[in-house]
Amino acid sequence: MKTRWPVWTTGLLVVASLLLGDVLAAHAQSSAAVVAAPRSAVVRQQQEAPKLIAQEEQRPRRRRTLMDLLFGDQQEQQRERAPVTEAPAVVRKAPAAAAAPAKPKVEKAAGATRLAVFGDSMASDLAKALDRLYAEDPNIVIRSEAVGDSSFVRPDFFDWNKAIGEQIAADSFDIAVVIIGINDRQKMRLDGVSYGSLTPEWTAAYSARVADFVAQLRRAGKPAIWVGLPPMEAKSYRDAINQINEIQKLAVFAGGAEFLDIYDRFATEDGKYTTHGPDLNGNRVRMRKDDGIHFSAAGADKLAFYVSQTLRLYYRGGGGVGIEIADPLSGTEAQTMLRPPYQGLGQIRLLEVAGAVIPLTHAQRRAGDLVSAGALQAAAFDPALLLEAPAGRVDAFGVGKVPEGERLNAGGR
Repeated sequence: MKTRWPVWTTGLLVVASLLLGDVLAAHAQSSAAVVAAPRSAVVRQQQEAPKLIAQEEQRPRRRRTLMDLLFGDQQEQQRERAPVTEAPAVVRKAPAAAAAPAKPKVEKAAGATRLAVFGDSMASDLAKALDRLYAEDPNIVIRSEAVGDSSFVRPDFFDWNKAIGEQIAADSFDIAVVIIGINDRQKMRLDGVSYGSLTPEWTAAYSARVADFVAQLRRAGKPAIWVGLPPMEAKSYRDAINQINEIQKLAVFAGGAEFLDIYDRFATEDGKYTTHGPDLNGNRVRMRKDDGIHFSAAGADKLAFYVSQTLRLYYRGGGGVGIEIADPLSGTEAQTMLRPPYQGLGQIRLLEVAGAVIPLTHAQRRAGDLVSAGALQAAAFDPALLLEAPAGRVDAFGVGKVPEGERLNAGGR
Protein backbone atom coordinates (compact mmCIF):
# COMPACT_ATOMS: atom_id res chain seq x y z
CA MET A 1 0.00 0.00 0.00
CA LYS A 2 1.46 3.24 -1.11
CA THR A 3 1.85 6.09 1.38
CA ARG A 4 0.51 9.38 0.17
CA TRP A 5 2.09 12.53 1.53
CA PRO A 6 -0.20 15.43 2.21
CA VAL A 7 0.15 18.49 -0.06
CA TRP A 8 1.14 20.73 2.83
CA THR A 9 4.00 18.36 3.72
CA THR A 10 5.43 18.69 0.20
CA GLY A 11 5.27 22.49 0.49
CA LEU A 12 7.20 22.42 3.77
CA LEU A 13 9.95 20.30 2.19
CA VAL A 14 10.33 22.76 -0.70
CA VAL A 15 10.58 25.71 1.70
CA ALA A 16 13.16 23.89 3.83
CA SER A 17 15.34 23.07 0.80
CA LEU A 18 15.24 26.73 -0.29
CA LEU A 19 16.25 27.93 3.16
CA LEU A 20 19.09 25.40 3.34
CA GLY A 21 20.39 26.56 -0.12
CA ASP A 22 20.40 30.22 1.00
CA VAL A 23 22.33 29.33 4.18
CA LEU A 24 24.94 27.31 2.27
CA ALA A 25 25.38 30.08 -0.38
CA ALA A 26 25.82 32.78 2.27
CA HIS A 27 28.37 30.65 4.08
CA ALA A 28 30.32 30.06 0.82
CA GLN A 29 30.34 33.79 0.03
CA SER A 30 31.58 34.72 3.47
CA SER A 31 34.33 32.08 3.28
CA ALA A 32 35.43 33.30 -0.16
CA ALA A 33 35.49 36.90 1.06
CA VAL A 34 37.71 35.91 3.97
CA VAL A 35 40.12 34.10 1.63
CA ALA A 36 40.26 36.93 -0.91
CA ALA A 37 40.61 39.73 1.59
CA PRO A 38 44.05 40.90 2.64
CA ARG A 39 45.33 39.78 6.00
CA SER A 40 45.00 43.28 7.47
CA ALA A 41 41.35 43.51 6.37
CA VAL A 42 40.55 40.07 7.89
CA VAL A 43 42.09 41.08 11.20
CA ARG A 44 40.11 44.31 11.18
CA GLN A 45 36.87 42.44 10.49
CA GLN A 46 37.59 40.02 13.32
CA GLN A 47 38.14 42.91 15.71
CA GLU A 48 34.94 44.70 14.67
CA ALA A 49 32.78 41.52 14.58
CA PRO A 50 31.74 41.59 18.30
CA LYS A 51 30.53 45.18 17.99
CA LEU A 52 28.49 44.43 14.88
CA ILE A 53 26.93 41.34 16.55
CA ALA A 54 26.00 43.37 19.62
CA GLN A 55 24.37 46.08 17.49
CA GLU A 56 22.46 43.47 15.50
CA GLU A 57 21.17 41.81 18.67
CA GLN A 58 19.89 45.13 20.04
CA ARG A 59 17.98 45.89 16.82
CA PRO A 60 14.31 44.66 17.04
CA ARG A 61 13.67 41.75 14.69
CA ARG A 62 10.59 41.38 12.51
CA ARG A 63 8.86 38.02 12.35
CA ARG A 64 9.32 36.22 9.06
CA THR A 65 6.11 34.98 7.49
CA LEU A 66 5.42 32.17 5.05
CA MET A 67 5.35 34.76 2.22
CA ASP A 68 8.87 35.88 3.22
CA LEU A 69 10.01 32.28 3.05
CA LEU A 70 8.44 31.70 -0.36
CA PHE A 71 9.17 35.05 -2.05
CA GLY A 72 11.91 36.62 0.10
CA ASP A 73 11.98 39.56 2.49
CA GLN A 74 10.89 42.57 0.40
CA GLN A 75 12.29 45.15 2.89
CA GLU A 76 15.70 43.48 2.75
CA GLN A 77 15.63 43.44 -1.06
CA GLN A 78 14.85 47.18 -1.09
CA ARG A 79 17.78 47.86 1.22
CA GLU A 80 20.09 45.91 -1.12
CA ARG A 81 18.83 47.84 -4.15
CA ALA A 82 19.26 51.22 -2.44
CA PRO A 83 22.29 53.18 -3.72
CA VAL A 84 25.29 53.23 -1.44
CA THR A 85 26.71 56.70 -0.87
CA GLU A 86 30.26 57.17 0.28
CA ALA A 87 31.84 60.22 1.78
CA PRO A 88 34.08 62.05 -0.69
CA ALA A 89 37.75 61.24 -0.30
CA VAL A 90 39.85 64.10 1.03
CA VAL A 91 43.03 64.51 -1.07
CA ARG A 92 45.78 66.35 0.70
CA LYS A 93 48.18 68.17 -1.56
CA ALA A 94 51.86 67.85 -0.80
CA PRO A 95 53.49 71.16 0.05
CA ALA A 96 55.15 72.74 -2.98
CA ALA A 97 58.92 72.46 -3.06
CA ALA A 98 60.71 75.70 -2.42
CA ALA A 99 62.20 77.23 -5.57
CA ALA A 100 65.97 77.19 -5.82
CA PRO A 101 67.38 80.57 -4.91
CA ALA A 102 68.52 82.55 -7.92
CA LYS A 103 72.26 82.91 -8.30
CA PRO A 104 73.50 86.41 -7.59
CA LYS A 105 74.32 88.28 -10.76
CA VAL A 106 78.05 88.80 -11.12
CA GLU A 107 79.04 92.33 -11.98
CA LYS A 108 81.38 92.44 -14.95
CA ALA A 109 84.69 94.24 -14.55
CA ALA A 110 85.25 97.55 -16.33
CA GLY A 111 88.06 96.11 -18.44
CA ALA A 112 86.40 92.76 -19.12
CA THR A 113 87.22 90.98 -22.38
CA ARG A 114 84.45 91.55 -24.93
CA LEU A 115 83.55 88.42 -26.88
CA ALA A 116 81.18 89.05 -29.81
CA VAL A 117 79.29 86.22 -31.51
CA PHE A 118 78.57 86.91 -35.19
CA GLY A 119 76.31 84.91 -37.49
CA ASP A 120 72.73 83.79 -38.09
CA SER A 121 70.14 82.35 -35.67
CA MET A 122 72.56 79.59 -34.59
CA ALA A 123 74.89 82.34 -33.39
CA SER A 124 72.09 83.66 -31.22
CA ASP A 125 71.73 80.28 -29.47
CA LEU A 126 75.50 80.02 -29.03
CA ALA A 127 75.72 83.52 -27.55
CA LYS A 128 73.09 82.66 -24.94
CA ALA A 129 74.95 79.46 -24.04
CA LEU A 130 78.28 81.29 -23.73
CA ASP A 131 76.58 83.88 -21.55
CA ARG A 132 75.39 81.07 -19.26
CA LEU A 133 78.84 79.49 -19.25
CA TYR A 134 80.65 82.69 -18.27
CA ALA A 135 77.87 84.12 -16.09
CA GLU A 136 80.06 83.96 -12.97
CA ASP A 137 83.25 85.20 -14.65
CA PRO A 138 83.57 88.97 -14.14
CA ASN A 139 86.40 89.27 -16.65
CA ILE A 140 84.51 88.37 -19.83
CA VAL A 141 81.29 89.72 -21.26
CA ILE A 142 79.37 88.07 -24.14
CA ARG A 143 77.81 90.18 -26.88
CA SER A 144 75.36 88.71 -29.38
CA GLU A 145 75.72 90.22 -32.85
CA ALA A 146 73.54 87.57 -34.52
CA VAL A 147 71.21 88.50 -37.37
CA GLY A 148 68.48 85.97 -38.12
CA ASP A 149 68.09 84.80 -41.77
CA SER A 150 71.44 86.39 -42.66
CA SER A 151 74.05 84.75 -44.89
CA PHE A 152 77.11 85.44 -47.03
CA VAL A 153 74.96 84.93 -50.13
CA ARG A 154 72.52 87.85 -49.81
CA PRO A 155 74.41 91.08 -49.02
CA ASP A 156 71.32 92.96 -50.21
CA PHE A 157 69.55 91.63 -47.08
CA PHE A 158 72.56 91.93 -44.73
CA ASP A 159 76.17 92.56 -45.72
CA TRP A 160 78.42 90.78 -43.22
CA ASN A 161 81.66 92.06 -44.72
CA LYS A 162 80.46 95.63 -44.36
CA ALA A 163 79.12 94.98 -40.86
CA ILE A 164 82.37 93.50 -39.55
CA GLY A 165 84.27 96.49 -40.90
CA GLU A 166 81.98 98.83 -38.99
CA GLN A 167 82.34 96.79 -35.80
CA ILE A 168 86.13 96.84 -36.10
CA ALA A 169 86.15 100.58 -36.70
CA ALA A 170 84.04 101.09 -33.59
CA ASP A 171 86.34 98.77 -31.59
CA SER A 172 83.26 97.10 -30.11
CA PHE A 173 84.80 93.71 -29.34
CA ASP A 174 88.07 91.96 -28.51
CA ILE A 175 87.43 88.39 -29.73
CA ALA A 176 85.14 87.23 -32.52
CA VAL A 177 83.26 83.93 -32.60
CA VAL A 178 81.50 83.18 -35.89
CA ILE A 179 78.92 80.53 -36.79
CA ILE A 180 76.90 81.01 -39.97
CA GLY A 181 75.74 79.05 -42.98
CA ILE A 182 72.30 77.51 -42.45
CA ASN A 183 70.76 80.10 -44.82
CA ASP A 184 73.56 80.01 -47.41
CA ARG A 185 72.16 77.28 -49.66
CA GLN A 186 70.50 79.67 -52.10
CA LYS A 187 71.19 81.36 -55.40
CA MET A 188 73.77 84.12 -55.58
CA ARG A 189 73.50 87.10 -57.90
CA LEU A 190 76.80 88.28 -59.42
CA ASP A 191 76.95 91.15 -61.92
CA GLY A 192 73.29 90.73 -62.76
CA VAL A 193 73.59 86.96 -63.30
CA SER A 194 72.07 84.43 -60.90
CA TYR A 195 74.12 81.33 -60.05
CA GLY A 196 72.88 78.22 -58.28
CA SER A 197 74.36 77.20 -54.96
CA LEU A 198 77.65 75.30 -55.04
CA THR A 199 78.26 75.95 -58.73
CA PRO A 200 81.89 76.92 -59.56
CA GLU A 201 81.03 80.63 -59.83
CA TRP A 202 79.00 80.51 -56.62
CA THR A 203 81.77 78.65 -54.75
CA ALA A 204 84.49 81.10 -55.83
CA ALA A 205 82.47 84.15 -54.80
CA TYR A 206 81.40 82.59 -51.51
CA SER A 207 84.96 81.61 -50.59
CA ALA A 208 86.16 85.15 -51.40
CA ARG A 209 83.56 86.71 -49.10
CA VAL A 210 84.50 84.44 -46.20
CA ALA A 211 88.19 85.13 -46.80
CA ASP A 212 87.56 88.90 -46.82
CA PHE A 213 85.66 88.63 -43.53
CA VAL A 214 88.55 86.75 -41.90
CA ALA A 215 91.16 89.07 -43.42
CA GLN A 216 89.52 92.14 -41.88
CA LEU A 217 89.69 90.53 -38.45
CA ARG A 218 93.31 89.53 -39.05
CA ARG A 219 94.40 93.01 -40.09
CA ALA A 220 92.72 94.50 -37.03
CA GLY A 221 94.48 92.03 -34.72
CA LYS A 222 91.18 90.56 -33.54
CA PRO A 223 91.40 86.84 -32.72
CA ALA A 224 88.69 84.87 -34.51
CA ILE A 225 87.18 81.43 -33.84
CA TRP A 226 85.08 80.20 -36.73
CA VAL A 227 82.70 77.42 -35.63
CA GLY A 228 81.82 74.81 -38.22
CA LEU A 229 78.30 73.52 -38.83
CA PRO A 230 76.78 70.33 -37.34
CA PRO A 231 75.02 67.61 -39.36
CA MET A 232 71.49 68.39 -40.49
CA GLU A 233 68.49 66.02 -40.50
CA ALA A 234 67.30 66.26 -44.13
CA LYS A 235 69.79 64.41 -46.35
CA SER A 236 69.86 66.80 -49.33
CA TYR A 237 70.18 69.79 -47.01
CA ARG A 238 72.84 68.00 -44.95
CA ASP A 239 74.93 67.28 -48.06
CA ALA A 240 74.78 70.92 -49.16
CA ILE A 241 75.66 72.26 -45.70
CA ASN A 242 78.60 69.84 -45.51
CA GLN A 243 80.00 71.29 -48.74
CA ILE A 244 79.49 74.84 -47.47
CA ASN A 245 81.26 73.81 -44.26
CA GLU A 246 84.29 72.62 -46.26
CA ILE A 247 84.43 75.88 -48.25
CA GLN A 248 84.40 77.84 -44.99
CA LYS A 249 87.11 75.64 -43.50
CA LEU A 250 89.55 76.17 -46.38
CA ALA A 251 88.94 79.93 -46.46
CA VAL A 252 89.35 80.28 -42.68
CA PHE A 253 92.54 78.18 -42.62
CA ALA A 254 93.97 80.25 -45.48
CA GLY A 255 93.26 83.40 -43.48
CA GLY A 256 95.11 82.07 -40.43
CA ALA A 257 92.09 82.00 -38.10
CA GLU A 258 90.86 79.16 -35.90
CA PHE A 259 88.31 76.73 -37.32
CA LEU A 260 86.46 74.64 -34.75
CA ASP A 261 85.11 71.53 -36.48
CA ILE A 262 82.14 70.25 -34.45
CA TYR A 263 80.57 67.84 -36.96
CA ASP A 264 81.69 64.58 -35.34
CA ARG A 265 80.71 65.76 -31.87
CA PHE A 266 77.03 66.01 -32.82
CA ALA A 267 76.82 63.03 -35.19
CA THR A 268 76.40 59.28 -34.86
CA GLU A 269 79.33 56.89 -35.13
CA ASP A 270 78.72 56.60 -38.86
CA GLY A 271 78.58 60.39 -39.31
CA LYS A 272 74.82 60.83 -39.58
CA TYR A 273 72.36 63.18 -37.91
CA THR A 274 71.10 62.37 -34.42
CA THR A 275 68.60 64.19 -32.25
CA HIS A 276 70.01 63.00 -28.92
CA GLY A 277 73.49 62.72 -27.50
CA PRO A 278 75.51 62.92 -24.28
CA ASP A 279 75.48 66.26 -22.50
CA LEU A 280 78.35 67.70 -20.44
CA ASN A 281 77.48 65.31 -17.58
CA GLY A 282 77.36 62.24 -19.81
CA ASN A 283 73.55 61.97 -19.72
CA ARG A 284 71.79 61.22 -22.99
CA VAL A 285 69.55 64.21 -23.70
CA ARG A 286 67.99 66.02 -26.64
CA MET A 287 70.68 67.98 -28.48
CA ARG A 288 68.70 69.42 -31.41
CA LYS A 289 65.34 71.11 -31.89
CA ASP A 290 62.40 69.67 -33.81
CA ASP A 291 63.37 71.50 -37.02
CA GLY A 292 66.45 69.25 -37.37
CA ILE A 293 68.72 72.30 -37.68
CA HIS A 294 69.10 74.35 -34.50
CA PHE A 295 70.54 73.31 -31.15
CA SER A 296 68.48 72.74 -28.05
CA ALA A 297 69.57 74.48 -24.84
CA ALA A 298 71.60 71.39 -23.85
CA GLY A 299 73.16 71.19 -27.32
CA ALA A 300 74.07 74.88 -27.26
CA ASP A 301 75.65 74.47 -23.81
CA LYS A 302 77.74 71.58 -25.13
CA LEU A 303 78.83 73.68 -28.11
CA ALA A 304 79.72 76.57 -25.81
CA PHE A 305 82.00 74.24 -23.83
CA TYR A 306 83.90 73.26 -27.01
CA VAL A 307 84.24 76.93 -27.94
CA SER A 308 85.60 77.71 -24.47
CA GLN A 309 88.38 75.15 -24.95
CA THR A 310 89.59 76.89 -28.13
CA LEU A 311 89.05 80.27 -26.49
CA ARG A 312 91.84 79.42 -24.02
CA LEU A 313 94.31 80.33 -26.77
CA TYR A 314 93.35 83.97 -26.28
CA TYR A 315 91.54 84.27 -22.96
CA ARG A 316 92.79 82.81 -19.68
CA GLY A 317 90.32 84.33 -17.25
CA GLY A 318 92.23 87.39 -16.14
CA GLY A 319 90.89 89.90 -18.62
CA GLY A 320 92.61 91.21 -21.71
CA VAL A 321 93.45 89.46 -24.96
CA GLY A 322 96.78 88.65 -26.58
CA ILE A 323 97.49 86.79 -29.78
CA GLU A 324 101.03 86.17 -28.59
CA ILE A 325 99.93 83.52 -26.12
CA ALA A 326 99.27 81.25 -29.08
CA ASP A 327 102.86 81.66 -30.29
CA PRO A 328 104.86 78.59 -29.19
CA LEU A 329 108.11 80.63 -29.35
CA SER A 330 106.81 83.46 -27.18
CA GLY A 331 109.02 84.01 -24.13
CA THR A 332 111.96 82.06 -25.56
CA GLU A 333 115.22 83.27 -27.07
CA ALA A 334 113.86 82.36 -30.53
CA GLN A 335 111.03 84.91 -30.43
CA THR A 336 113.14 87.47 -32.40
CA MET A 337 113.58 85.09 -35.32
CA LEU A 338 112.07 86.33 -38.56
CA ARG A 339 108.86 84.37 -39.26
CA PRO A 340 105.27 85.02 -40.22
CA PRO A 341 103.13 86.23 -37.31
CA TYR A 342 101.35 83.42 -35.52
CA GLN A 343 97.65 83.40 -34.75
CA GLY A 344 96.86 80.09 -33.18
CA LEU A 345 96.50 76.69 -34.76
CA GLY A 346 95.12 78.08 -38.02
CA GLN A 347 98.38 79.89 -38.75
CA ILE A 348 100.41 76.84 -37.73
CA ARG A 349 98.49 74.71 -40.22
CA LEU A 350 99.08 77.37 -42.86
CA LEU A 351 102.84 77.16 -42.24
CA GLU A 352 102.70 73.39 -42.51
CA VAL A 353 101.09 73.70 -45.93
CA ALA A 354 103.59 76.35 -47.04
CA GLY A 355 106.67 74.36 -46.08
CA ALA A 356 109.22 75.15 -43.35
CA VAL A 357 110.10 71.48 -42.95
CA ILE A 358 112.42 70.73 -40.02
CA PRO A 359 113.81 67.17 -39.63
CA LEU A 360 112.59 65.64 -36.38
CA THR A 361 115.77 63.55 -36.04
CA HIS A 362 118.10 66.53 -36.32
CA ALA A 363 119.78 67.82 -33.17
CA GLN A 364 118.28 71.12 -31.98
CA ARG A 365 120.38 74.25 -32.42
CA ARG A 366 120.28 77.31 -30.21
CA ALA A 367 118.44 80.34 -31.47
CA GLY A 368 121.75 82.26 -31.62
CA ASP A 369 122.85 80.02 -34.50
CA LEU A 370 119.98 81.19 -36.69
CA VAL A 371 119.68 84.32 -38.78
CA SER A 372 117.91 86.73 -36.44
CA ALA A 373 116.06 89.98 -36.90
CA GLY A 374 118.82 91.87 -35.05
CA ALA A 375 121.47 90.68 -37.49
CA LEU A 376 119.39 91.74 -40.46
CA GLN A 377 118.85 95.22 -39.04
CA ALA A 378 122.59 95.71 -38.44
CA ALA A 379 123.65 95.01 -42.01
CA ALA A 380 122.22 93.93 -45.33
CA PHE A 381 121.83 90.20 -45.66
CA ASP A 382 124.46 88.58 -47.87
CA PRO A 383 122.99 85.62 -49.83
CA ALA A 384 126.45 84.05 -49.77
CA LEU A 385 125.84 83.29 -46.10
CA LEU A 386 123.42 80.60 -47.23
CA LEU A 387 126.36 78.67 -48.63
CA GLU A 388 128.15 78.88 -45.29
CA ALA A 389 125.27 77.30 -43.40
CA PRO A 390 126.04 73.68 -42.56
CA ALA A 391 123.84 71.03 -44.13
CA GLY A 392 120.79 70.25 -42.06
CA ARG A 393 120.43 73.70 -40.52
CA VAL A 394 117.02 75.35 -41.03
CA ASP A 395 118.48 78.22 -43.11
CA ALA A 396 120.60 75.99 -45.35
CA PHE A 397 117.73 75.48 -47.85
CA GLY A 398 119.41 72.40 -49.26
CA VAL A 399 122.64 74.14 -50.44
CA GLY A 400 124.62 74.11 -47.20
CA LYS A 401 128.30 73.17 -46.90
CA VAL A 402 129.12 69.54 -46.28
CA PRO A 403 131.31 69.14 -43.17
CA GLU A 404 134.98 68.28 -43.86
CA GLY A 405 134.78 64.79 -42.39
CA GLU A 406 131.73 63.86 -44.41
CA ARG A 407 133.36 65.22 -47.61
CA LEU A 408 136.41 62.94 -47.07
CA ASN A 409 134.20 59.94 -46.46
CA ALA A 410 132.26 60.74 -49.60
CA GLY A 411 135.53 60.96 -51.58
CA GLY A 412 136.70 57.62 -50.17
CA ARG A 413 133.57 55.95 -51.50
